[in-house]
Amino acid sequence: MLKVGLSGGIGCGKSTASSVMAELGAYIFEADDEAKKMITENSTVQGELIAEFGTDIMGVGNVMDLQKLGRIALQDEDHQMRLNLVVHPYIYNLIDDQFGKISEKNEHSMFIVDGALIYESGYDQHLDYVIVITALMKNRMERTITRGMLTREQILQRIELQWSEEEKTGLADFVIHNDGTQEDLQKEITDIYNRIV
Repeated sequence: MLKVGLSGGIGCGKSTASSVMAELGAYIFEADDEAKKMITENSTVQGELIAEFGTDIMGVGNVMDLQKLGRIALQDEDHQMRLNLVVHPYIYNLIDDQFGKISEKNEHSMFIVDGALIYESGYDQHLDYVIVITALMKNRMERTITRGMLTREQILQRIELQWSEEEKTGLADFVIHNDGTQEDLQKEITDIYNRIV
């Protein structure tokens, strides 16, 4: 079973592309969601994060506060690197375990690792192909602000901490420019899927 990375910055349309891939028969491993779950549920990971960033990342009832962690860990490249050094090895193991389980069942055409930091984490070395989705900054900003989760400043700060679109598209096996309609995106994803499955 092919292991394929699906990456793109905030607001590029990665989640929509993931949904299309799932409909086509791929298994989707949501790396970013799994990382959040691990940070809030895994006491070993929490202990390492507290050792790295202090108890300021904890919220009421001694529970990990993802917003506080985000404010501290995503303030600059150094802090983000420290966060990634703690979390990424655990995510790698989780991906490998899940890939093993899904391969055995033989029910899916491919295994998609949906993650914003595929290149930044070095995980692209473990994949057969990487698909990168890009979009114009105005479209990315519009989509993300519409979701209402982050302010304009927070969005720009996160974009700043990720590799540039040029770096990612230069390394990608397939690039989708998602500045058209949802139907356009669906068609491009389907075409790529059919080429590699």
